[in-house]
Amino acid sequence: MAGLADLGVSTLSAVTGTLQGLLRRADGPELAREAEQDLMARGRLALDRYAAAPAHLEILAQHVLARRAASGGDV
Repeated sequence: MAGLADLGVSTLSAVTGTLQGLLRRADGPELAREAEQDLMARGRLALDRYAAAPAHLEILAQHVLARRAASGGDV
């Protein structure tokens, strides 16, 4: 148990030191702005990835309509 407690304390100390270092940085607002821009870009990429599916289905539907028109509508 003592080893586990020691690991927890050392991990907490490392995290606290990292947070204090980040708070002392002069470019904190710039880092926050960059993180926001990165998050927005990732969101746009995710939306674009899922928005592409209906366009693909639309193309398939257009091919079906073209085939039907070419065969006289009997397909």
